[in-house]
Amino acid sequence: MNGDFVTETIAQQTIRALLVDDHALFRESVSKVLSAEPAMEVDHCASIREALEKLSHQRYDIVLLDHDLGQVRASQFLPAARQIGFEGRVLVVTAWVSEMEARRLLRQGVGGIFVKHGQLTELIDGIRTVAAGGTWLDRSFASMQDDASAAPQAPPLFNDRQRKVMRFVLEGLSNKEIAWQLQISESYVKAILQSLFQKTGVRTRGQLVRVAVEQYEDQL
Repeated sequence: MNGDFVTETIAQQTIRALLVDDHALFRESVSKVLSAEPAMEVDHCASIREALEKLSHQRYDIVLLDHDLGQVRASQFLPAARQIGFEGRVLVVTAWVSEMEARRLLRQGVGGIFVKHGQLTELIDGIRTVAAGGTWLDRSFASMQDDASAAPQAPPLFNDRQRKVMRFVLEGLSNKEIAWQLQISESYVKAILQSLFQKTGVRTRGQLVRVAVEQYEDQL
């Protein structure tokens, strides 16, 4: 879905983009074509680890991020990138993503989703739109435009003790072991766990672990 956000001034500024995709032929050929566009410079790499390394040493306005990078998903990128100070935009460029995952990515803060069956001219428009602060959605996600326009939903914030307990739960410690680590009572640990269940909307430790990894990794 083409946006009207791009202004003439923004379009004339050079956009520095980083394409992250584990298919060498795709990223090398697309990077070459995009770099031939006026006012656009495109670098590329194969993994989130490489992307974070590049972002820590160079400035990029936008990251073009594949959703499926082997065992790693796009949702794992943004929290890690923000932690190292990346303030640019993210456009997910992928072969396929479910509507549920697309909504989660938008809530997380990505600027748009481009599906690879689209034309190159559409990708260029999408890059310029998202780099300028707008939102780009593939036509298949047209019904989600209102979700994308709304401000990202801030996840519940955890206090320092809640974060510590959640980290210990992720490490597999029992309530008794957590109590010993924090020098508090076991009943207090249970109370903190209950507060975490309520904030995250889960009922068990196993669910808490899954939700913490998938949604709140940036707060741990």
